[in-house]
Amino acid sequence: MRTEKEMYDLILGIAQKDERIRAVYMNGSRTNPNAPKDIFQDYDIVYVVTETASFIKDEKWISIFGDLLMIQEPDKIDKHVGMEMDFDRSYGYLMLFTDGNRIDLHLETREVMDEGYIKDKLTTPLLDKDHILPPIPAPSDIDYWVKKPIEPVYFSCCNDFWWCLQNVGKGIWRDELPYAKQMFEYVIRVRLDEMVSWWVGIKHDFQVSTGKMGKHFKKFLPESYWEMYEETYSDDNYENFWRSIFVTCELFRTLAKDVAAHLLYIYPIDDDKKMTKFLKHVRELPVNAKGIY
Repeated sequence: MRTEKEMYDLILGIAQKDERIRAVYMNGSRTNPNAPKDIFQDYDIVYVVTETASFIKDEKWISIFGDLLMIQEPDKIDKHVGMEMDFDRSYGYLMLFTDGNRIDLHLETREVMDEGYIKDKLTTPLLDKDHILPPIPAPSDIDYWVKKPIEPVYFSCCNDFWWCLQNVGKGIWRDELPYAKQMFEYVIRVRLDEMVSWWVGIKHDFQVSTGKMGKHFKKFLPESYWEMYEETYSDDNYENFWRSIFVTCELFRTLAKDVAAHLLYIYPIDDDKKMTKFLKHVRELPVNAKGIY
């Protein structure tokens, strides 16, 4: 696997030699001083170019970066499925190489750079041939810190969590595994993860990021809470699924009460009690039942 130095030398060496490339900057986890470093980190690179057309026309030019295992060109894909795309302004390549390195390369004109460069606080300039990159402060992940919820947002999370659990129970009773699983993972888990993030936030004065899709939850949760979070994942067995649902309820309840107490909000305990009782009833409901009650 090529080293970090080899990759930077390659990325900047290509830019130095190509007159079409006027500046280079990087964003993403490699610019984040708080992000853990590992062998899977991408190189999120932007080339500021005089024009994009000649790059796009020469489909083989990216081979200069190394032997490709696979590539994705998201702009091309979006255009093929009917989305309006302006390749003259920007174009992207997601490249995974046979040595394991990955470069997410974005080509953009100076106009596009001027519009977005200072917006992402996780940005580091690497090369500026014409002194066109605006001055920016040192990279910071402040934009990704957990945001303190206002009370209506907190209540909405709790209400949606408890309300939508009935759909999960209904899906299990009907033996509609895809529906039940997706309702749990795409609705219930989203609300659980919101609450986990807020709980972590109050423990760190809302000056911390839990990472994309909660990938750093394990780092911030006490071991007992993390073990409960692990148990919220189940297989296709309905009994295991039901157990994970009630563990999810217990974890959500515990964290939500803490968040409410800290922020001086009101936890909707009645919704909690009534839906928990309803779910326990549905769990025992015979498959040939003619009525819910």
